[in-house]
Formats: sequence, C-alpha cells, structure tokens
Amino acid sequence: MSTQTITTFLHNATPQGWIDAALANQEILLIDHANCEKKAAATAVNLMFRYSDRSDLVLKMSRLAREELRHFEQVMGFMKRRGAENRNLSASRYAEGMRKQMATYEPNKLVDVLIIGAFIEARSCERFQSIAPHLDEELGSFYTSLLKSESRHFRDYLALAELYAGAPIDERVAMFRDIEAELIERPDSDFRFHSGPPA
Repeated sequence: MSTQTITTFLHNATPQGWIDAALANQEILLIDHANCEKKAAATAVNLMFRYSDRSDLVLKMSRLAREELRHFEQVMGFMKRRGAENRNLSASRYAEGMRKQMATYEPNKLVDVLIIGAFIEARSCERFQSIAPHLDEELGSFYTSLLKSESRHFRDYLALAELYAGAPIDERVAMFRDIEAELIERPDSDFRFHSGPPA
C-alpha cells in the first residue's frame, strides 16, 4: 500500500470548479492554507504526546511538525507581502467528515487517524499540483516546491498505519477513500482549501 502514488491513492481529482474558485479567492486560499499547516503541525505534536511509547511515530511526527510550521511561516510571508490579513475562518467539513468514521478503540483508532492523515496530505499535494500552473510565478513555484514534502508526509502516515495495524489495511483505506471522494465532490457554500466545488 505505501508504494502507491498519490494519483492511484485518491479516488478522484480536484474538480475544476474548485480550481476556478481558488483562483478567484486567492486571499482566502492563503489564509486557509496557513490554517491547514498550523493544524497539521498541531496534529503531529498531539500524536507525539498521545503515543509517546511508539518511537517510529514520534520521530516521524517530530520532523513533520517542524516542516508544517516552516510551511506555515512561509505562507504567512506570502500573506504579508500581498496584504492579506490573517483572520479566523470556519473550518471546512473535510477532515471532520472523515473523522466521524474513526474507530473509538485502540489500536484501530490510531490506525484510522494515520489513514486520515495520509488522505489529507495526499489531497493537499494533489491540490498544490492542480492549482500551481494557474497561479503567478512566485506562488506557483512555492506550491510546486511543497509537493515533495507533502508526498513524503502522505507516505509516512500510510507506512505508520500499516506498521501499527498488524493486519492489512486495504479495507479501511477503501472505506475512507470513498468518504474522501464524496467530500471533495460535494458542493460547498464556503470556499476553503479542502472544500468541494462551489455550490
């Protein structure tokens, strides 16, 4: 499973409607992207504390958290240069929509958290790749530069899920793949980095 590419891991590509909305709402794109990087770092740190006895997880999450915070700082730099003021935005239903289906008991809960993390990183990578060619050179180059780290984060989450499951995870991945695809295709009234196309 961990050798899969992002293209084969995800069930569908980002709808053109989302790309069009992102280009028309670049300030919100940057603000919510910053929020996503901050949340990703917080999730990694939380996993380090919650599962401190799992050294493989702790080391990978430590590296991931540092990278996500560095990305957060870079996005904040773009916002400052472009006059975009940081403000609170409501969260999209994307991550919560997947977490509703998480197991409530261990080790299944951890495995599900890691699978969901893999989907979030994979979708982020796919969206950077989808939108980068349509952006100005500076922002497009930045988003292209994120592909390597986001792809590695996807592989790390998936490898950890396989490690701690102790059994094949194909069925759980397939279940979350269907949920993730539906969340990406379903129209949203508010544009966010992980929203569906505009309603």
